[in-house]
Amino acid sequence: MDALITAATSADERRRGAKIAVLPVGSFEQHGDHLPLITDTVVASLIAHRIATDYDLFLLPPVTLSCSHEHAHMAGTVSISAATLYAMINDTWRSLRASGVPGLLIVNGHGGNYVLSNVVQEANTEGPRVALFPVREDWHHAREAAALESGGGEDMHGGELEVSLLLHGAPHLIREGIEQDDHDAPERPHLLTLGMAGYTENGIIGRPSLGTAEKGGAILESLSKSAAGHLSLIRGS
Repeated sequence: MDALITAATSADERRRGAKIAVLPVGSFEQHGDHLPLITDTVVASLIAHRIATDYDLFLLPPVTLSCSHEHAHMAGTVSISAATLYAMINDTWRSLRASGVPGLLIVNGHGGNYVLSNVVQEANTEGPRVALFPVREDWHHAREAAALESGGGEDMHGGELEVSLLLHGAPHLIREGIEQDDHDAPERPHLLTLGMAGYTENGIIGRPSLGTAEKGGAILESLSKSAAGHLSLIRGS
């Protein structure tokens, strides 16, 4: 539980005096039959917790409902509009600024949250204050560091990377049978039109059978190191 949501008190944060907050943003969507609906939220929370711990930052609780409309055909998925997510993140940042925390690192665990890029771009028109993490290069370095066997294109949803992170940080959330869920759909040219239903029946695109706890630990280690560059840009805002 400690890795999923903060238990800090007001006194803790007063002593910390952090100028950067870390906000995990996940989703509540199908991840096949053996991974929880909160998989993306757990992934974002594990990364955010590691970064906040390593750099002594203000860890915020995760945003769980986000933009998962491409998964709407499968049971359990719940979404909010892009406009609502935009407003939630923007309001959060404004509240942080008002309380003396001008910097915000958004840790995104769901690829469908495209609107987060717009939030960050607009927030930084007067100087670097907000960063979106991890970006493509950060994920690429993490995959190399962990020696993942599948690439980012094929490992799209519920595959080697996500299973490895959960095996490392929250193994109790994975149901038995995940190793049988491998499904390949490397080409997805009409994903925005057809949704996940156009490319997978079991909800998975990737090879969860390749996931290990050791790989998950290496992914987190790499991502924490990569975060330093993003933090350095918004630390002086």
